[in-house]
Formats: sequence, C-alpha cells, structure tokens
Amino acid sequence: MQSATFLDRGLHRRLVDGLYLEAMIMADEARSYFDGGSALDDGIADPLRRVSFACESLKVTTRLMHIIAWLLSQRAWQRGEIGDADLADDKYRLGRAAETDTALSNGFPFAARSLIEGSQELYDRVGRLQDRMDMMLCPASVPDANPARALLDRLHTAF
Repeated sequence: MQSATFLDRGLHRRLVDGLYLEAMIMADEARSYFDGGSALDDGIADPLRRVSFACESLKVTTRLMHIIAWLLSQRAWQRGEIGDADLADDKYRLGRAAETDTALSNGFPFAARSLIEGSQELYDRVGRLQDRMDMMLCPASVPDANPARALLDRLHTAF
C-alpha cells in the first residue's frame, strides 16, 4: 500500500468535517423524529406498518452510525492516531448497511421518507469517498477482489 500522505490533508479535513457535521445533524433529526412519536401523529397506526417503520428507523440509525464511525476514523488518521496502513483494516472501513425498499418507504410520511432517503444518499456519498481513497492508495487493487467478500455482498443484495 502506498503512503496516504499524498492526500491533501487540508482538503481531506474539510471534506470529513463537512460530512461529519451533516451526519450529526441528520442523526439528531432522526432521533427527534423517530423517538418523538411523530409517526403516530403522521397516521402510522397500523401495527404492521409500525413494525416496518421501526425497522426503517433502525436502518437509518445504522447507516448514520456507520458513517459517523468512518468519519471519526478519518479524523483519527488526520491526527496521526492511526497509521496509513490501518485505513485498509476492516475495523476502520465503512460498515455495511441495509438499503431501504423504496416501495415500502413510499407509504411513510414525508418526514420519514426524507430521513430515509437522506441517510441513504449520505451513506452512498461516503462510500464513494472511501472507494476513491482506496483507488488513490492502491490503484492496482481491484475492488472486491476477496472472493469471500464478493459472496457476502451477493448474499446481502439477495436478501
């Protein structure tokens, strides 16, 4: 693995700081909305829909926590608390998060859909940033070259 020192640390810091702020604001909005009982006020009284809604709130929270953990790892790298080689370690990479079924979320209130779509969009952006950093650090590496990871990814998308 090449050294990550060729990354522009100033640009990287501003990018990470902006994404971190966005993720923390979204996490606070999600907590307020999902814990505040707004769903009952928005007409989700059917027990089956409430269970689906609860599952989606967990997906949003999981996405945001994976994003925040990854961004904190990036901050630790910026401060020199973890080394360049550590960035490739799975524990410092963006965790896998389940996607939301659009057909299911279309029946949710606007505020819920906004949080669901916003968290997925932020997760996708952070994932693209991680992929871009991987290409910069190891241009010869092929994404998902690990056959076990590829199989897990296929299983994840199948279910």
